[in-house]
Amino acid sequence: MEFLLQPLNVLTFSPVVGVLVLLFLGKRDGLSRWVALGTSLVTFGISLWVLGLFNANDPGLQLDFAYDWIQAASWNIKYAMAIDGLSILLVLLTTFLTPIAILSTWHAVEERVRDFMVFFLLLEVGMLGVFLAQDLFLFYIFWEFTLVPMYFLIGIWGGAQRMYAAIKFFLYTMAGSILMLLAILWLGINQGTFHLPELLALGNIPAQEQFWLFLAFAAAFAIKVPMWPLHSWLPDAHVQAPTAGSVILAGVLLKLGTYGFLRFNLQLFPQAAVELAPAMATLAVIGIVYGAIVSYSQKDVKKLVAYSSISHLGFVMLGLFALNAQGIEGAILQMVNHGISTGALFLIVGFIYERRHTRELSEFGGLWSIMPVYAVLTLIVSLSSMGLPGLNGFVGEFTILLGAWGAGQGGALGSIWFTVFAALGVILAAVYMLYMFQKMFLGPVTVKANEALKDLSWRELAIMIPLLVLIFWIGLYPKPFFALMHPAVEQLVTLFQTAAIP
Repeated sequence: MEFLLQPLNVLTFSPVVGVLVLLFLGKRDGLSRWVALGTSLVTFGISLWVLGLFNANDPGLQLDFAYDWIQAASWNIKYAMAIDGLSILLVLLTTFLTPIAILSTWHAVEERVRDFMVFFLLLEVGMLGVFLAQDLFLFYIFWEFTLVPMYFLIGIWGGAQRMYAAIKFFLYTMAGSILMLLAILWLGINQGTFHLPELLALGNIPAQEQFWLFLAFAAAFAIKVPMWPLHSWLPDAHVQAPTAGSVILAGVLLKLGTYGFLRFNLQLFPQAAVELAPAMATLAVIGIVYGAIVSYSQKDVKKLVAYSSISHLGFVMLGLFALNAQGIEGAILQMVNHGISTGALFLIVGFIYERRHTRELSEFGGLWSIMPVYAVLTLIVSLSSMGLPGLNGFVGEFTILLGAWGAGQGGALGSIWFTVFAALGVILAAVYMLYMFQKMFLGPVTVKANEALKDLSWRELAIMIPLLVLIFWIGLYPKPFFALMHPAVEQLVTLFQTAAIP
């Protein structure tokens, strides 16, 4: 009973209760939607309870527990979970976006509604488990588990080429995960434990082994981010996924990769991280510029937003491998910012797709005069995505650039050119976002079918308002968000820099 009542277990597996109810309901579409929405809202409430139990001044693991699970002669596997300043915001982001994504399916998903909701709630279980697991074996189970619901969400409810996109997504992620599994087995067998706190306490991984282990973990995480040049699965997955799938894919699933780098690569392999920081920053900057340039050339609005994720997550990777407090804090906040802003963009694309059943930029124009509320919300979210001061994107990108500049002046990166080229990505983001907005909303109405379009409904406004509140809150007063992560990041940087000294 004690095991079941652990707060983090209650949080992680509360969606399973909704799944069981849905399975006993039968095929009642309307009721299935309400059960899934209610379950996700309860899970969000539980995450707020966990936030209330969280001590922002404690840099260590909190609400942690570990039970012996699988034992052998020379090593053991624990069922261990915990939360800290590195994961609390990502847990809250997951539980916040899930009910919003479910609410967006009210008219978008009409077939096999119960099955859709079951897979969606199971996906939430997997994502929360990844952020909370403190044993490498347990982490790997949750990591792989997230593939299954997302595969079905894309493959059953996606677009015309859904099976191609689903299989590509599955195979790409699985291929990288195999290398990570081999590295996990090496660590568990050679160190005698898979438990992350025990591995960190041992801290005796030789530098040469760190290099290869870093690369093995990085293979899995870089594909999930995705980093250039391992990104080609992402546009297909986004374009073919239903709107709710795109929201949760961009909002949370991509963060599993960046979180993996933060939680495992930087802590377990600090010397390798120092050695490879310039190479990782180079790939990050290439991704920033490449994603922005390719976004500008897109004719499909959803594909434009998909490629923009490559650019935005390049900023996150640059911040992480600045290897200083400013860069890492900016990276964590930017993970949240990207989830909010890009998730909102996918919702906006979904709203217009439900009305016109097309996403081609050439099919729009002059929508401001027809759908003014929709236009204003799109403008705010677009400005947020491009990093306008006063909105959330600016705070994250500025903090990352500050950290990268410090790392370029005698720090881990050794050159300020990383910051210079990353700043170019900020300008390019304004180019492709304003281009999209101009093509869709400004000028005369060019397509007659658009003249009869209705503005946003109350349900669609209810979906967008919580996202807008966070866009302005983080942009104008980010202090509470930094306060949650700051002690843990300071401890990480101190331990990391100490361990990284040859």
